[in-house]
Amino acid sequence: MEDYHPGSEREADLRNKDGYDVLGEGRSARDTLARLVAKGWLDRIEKGKYLIVPLEAGPDRTWTEDAHVIAAHLVSPGVVSYWSALNYWNLTEQVPRVTCVQTTARKENRRPRVLGMRFRIVRVNPRKFFGNHRYRAGESHIEVTDREKTIVDCLDRPDLSGGLDQVAKAFLSGDGDFDWDRTTRYLRRFGSGAVVKRFGFLVEALGLIHPPEPRMLDEWLDLRTAGISKLDPSTPRKPHRIATRWRIGVNLPEEGLLGRKCPTPAVSPPSPASTARPPRPAPGGSPPSRPPVR
Repeated sequence: MEDYHPGSEREADLRNKDGYDVLGEGRSARDTLARLVAKGWLDRIEKGKYLIVPLEAGPDRTWTEDAHVIAAHLVSPGVVSYWSALNYWNLTEQVPRVTCVQTTARKENRRPRVLGMRFRIVRVNPRKFFGNHRYRAGESHIEVTDREKTIVDCLDRPDLSGGLDQVAKAFLSGDGDFDWDRTTRYLRRFGSGAVVKRFGFLVEALGLIHPPEPRMLDEWLDLRTAGISKLDPSTPRKPHRIATRWRIGVNLPEEGLLGRKCPTPAVSPPSPASTARPPRPAPGGSPPSRPPVR
């Protein structure tokens, strides 16, 4: 086992085995860790894992930790994602009450509470676990899904992202910052035809100022799967129309969803998917920008 160095990144995270290396295994070691928790020197994250309370907390041990820092110690591998990542990238004005952490690992407690904060551990298929951005918070290194992967994830699980309306607003908030080439690579790698359909539908329906080039939309159209996918899979509402170009069953009120008045596409009753490709928006785009690191 590597040595523990005060002041290093590992100072924030202490596990039973770390204490055993110093105190020796057995009941006395467990009792010592319990006393450190009782006296406020350690905060228990979960069974066998603790956060070390910093000296700045003072004699009253009054302190709070950034939710992302705690998230980094809840599961490995783990990355802040979904609505929490939208908030990190300033793609939503909403502050989620629950911090979502995406992982490929099994976790017994998927809804832990630490220091009064709520977390949601979401296990995904390894092929969907990529596109991470790393930043530093104090002595900890935090991983959060990058801007483009965040949108892809949110369209896969809008129920973890504040709803489809929040994802639509995120497109508008990030207009001009998305890297569409990266997005296309991610859509291919993610391997979900339903996500591609939602992505393409929203990009065109929202009338972005900096949309992807037509060639990219052609690539997205080729990634569609057969059949009709719901725009919002988290609601039982039935589609009021079918957007045949993207094979999307629109099951949400569109004007409220889009957040501004947009031209209403021709309404068609549910029917088999069409391969017709009407004119696309004019090409445009701008290089992505990175938000200030928190």
